[in-house]
Amino acid sequence: MDEYAWPTGPDVPASDEVRRSWAATVAALPVGTRITGEVIGRQPFGVFIRIDGVPDAVALAEITAMPQWMNLPGLGALVSGEVFWHATHNHQVRVRLDEWRAAGE
Repeated sequence: MDEYAWPTGPDVPASDEVRRSWAATVAALPVGTRITGEVIGRQPFGVFIRIDGVPDAVALAEITAMPQWMNLPGLGALVSGEVFWHATHNHQVRVRLDEWRAAGE
């Protein structure tokens, strides 16, 4: 298995569903909302997360919020964090992971 992978599989929401559900996603996950979910994709810039309870949403935790000495969580890892932004141009919920915030304090 590659170190990096794009989100794929039957549990990953289709891009048209993510777009169609965007208004409902933003309403369900305002800035400051606590989330939990599973890492469904890894790239050099961060991890993609399927958010528990919001099946048509995809979150992205970017490495810009990760302490330099830490590693990205692996595929399938269960993570938690907080919504800090909504990227309207690509319909992503941006999150800061708890493990990154705790390590940086």
